[in-house]
Amino acid sequence: MLTMPIVDLLEQARWLAETGRHVNVLWQHPDSLMFIARGREYRSEFHINPSDETMYMLKGEMRLHYRTPEGKEAIAMIPEGSLIYTPAGTPHSPRFPPDAFALISERKRREDEIDRFHWYCTRCDGFLHEEIFIVRDYAEDPVSKAYRRFFDNEAFRTCKKCGEVMPAPAS
Repeated sequence: MLTMPIVDLLEQARWLAETGRHVNVLWQHPDSLMFIARGREYRSEFHINPSDETMYMLKGEMRLHYRTPEGKEAIAMIPEGSLIYTPAGTPHSPRFPPDAFALISERKRREDEIDRFHWYCTRCDGFLHEEIFIVRDYAEDPVSKAYRRFFDNEAFRTCKKCGEVMPAPAS
């Protein structure tokens, strides 16, 4: 039977706010993955997604930090009601407050595709650490898992170039 879900996006955003969760997967199919994300209190990593991605701001504004092909950090401002396209392989870090919500569309990961999470030193921009995940189910919230592994290890957060230690976010 053909399933064509109709989703009340604002109701889904309210549910995320009430539960404190960050991600609610609406569907995952071989060529389509759609979820609503609530902003996080703190975000510092750059996600490298093996598929193209679009982000639509349902509520609030996003500052999408990204790394240029030259390796420099830049910021794109995405106002409420706007959409941005992020090509596969672009290191990006969607930063928006917990009372803001985005609708994210990507392709479900193919067999053996990996997601990468990179951190850079806030003082000298040196590369700090990489976390790698094979994401079979996006509902498992790979961003939160990457954060736990990174912030639980001070050696990962210590810059080899300048010695700066990235502080762990307040719980």
